Amino acid sequence: MIRRTALLLCLGAALVAGAAWWLRGAPPSPPPAAAAAAPPGVGALGRIEPESRIRKLAPLGGMAVTRVDRLLVREGETVAAGQLLATFADTPQKDTAVAQAEAALAEAQASLARVRAAGRPSEIAAQRARIAALAAAEEIARHDAVRSERLVPSGAETAATADRNRFAAARSAAERAEAEAQLETLLRPRPEDLAVAEAQLASAEAQLDHARADAALSRLVAPIAGTVLKIYARPGDQVGSDGLLDLADLGRLDVVADVFETDLPRLRPGATAEIIVPGDVRRYGATVRELGWQVRRTTEAGTDPVAAVDSRTVEVRLTLDDDGRAALLRRLNMQVQVAIRP
Repeated sequence: MIRRTALLLCLGAALVAGAAWWLRGAPPSPPPAAAAAAPPGVGALGRIEPESRIRKLAPLGGMAVTRVDRLLVREGETVAAGQLLATFADTPQKDTAVAQAEAALAEAQASLARVRAAGRPSEIAAQRARIAALAAAEEIARHDAVRSERLVPSGAETAATADRNRFAAARSAAERAEAEAQLETLLRPRPEDLAVAEAQLASAEAQLDHARADAALSRLVAPIAGTVLKIYARPGDQVGSDGLLDLADLGRLDVVADVFETDLPRLRPGATAEIIVPGDVRRYGATVRELGWQVRRTTEAGTDPVAAVDSRTVEVRLTLDDDGRAALLRRLNMQVQVAIRP
């Protein structure tokens, strides 16, 4: 009886508690989890480099030994695209070859014109006059032959005379035909002569193109507009493995950062960054312009003695803002720290 009474009391307490919970409403839900923290930025080492890259200019003559003849620029000078920068020792020799090829071309052109013209106007006029004279002589010889043939039966002419007059008429006709053929030659060139002259002209043109291309190799022109950064050889010097000079367009400067391959998914073109220059309290802005295509071993060594020296990185190019360009214009290849914002 006592156990039954206790059980009923417990059940009643549970009902009262449930009713109270229903009257008060459900307890408040737990507070939502804090928003996910923003992804961290990306840090890397980089170097200052012109957007155009630094162009090492050298003679285009392959492995031939080349000495500088004239140097037409100075370090720090601004040049235009296509401007002549230097000439080399073999320039006079190659210019002479060009002059010879031009003379050969002129000769081939004159020869072709002569073949096409076939004969001079005076030669053609003289040949026509000769044809007219031979035609008149043929007519006279033909009449003499006809008259002699008629007189042979009457005895006024002998058969021998008639034969001579007939042969003379035939010879006159042959001479006239020969003169007409010569006139045709003067008026129209032979196809084989014309083909030979045209082939000689084509050969002369090809030789001239070759000579001009060879002469261009003895000169160095600027492939882009830019500034001469450094000169490695002077007049009289042999051009070595460093080339003749370095050229770059300094209108826009880049920061080339070596970003770890694991940080690449957090980068995007257009992201802003801060450039930290050792020894400079100022910070310069930059914008991610392009991401590299290849993963390679890092090329920038830091000061951390325990850092991995064989890390795999991707080259990322950032465009410096105007303030950074003005301040770092003379610090090409300088190592800087790059902090790319998320």
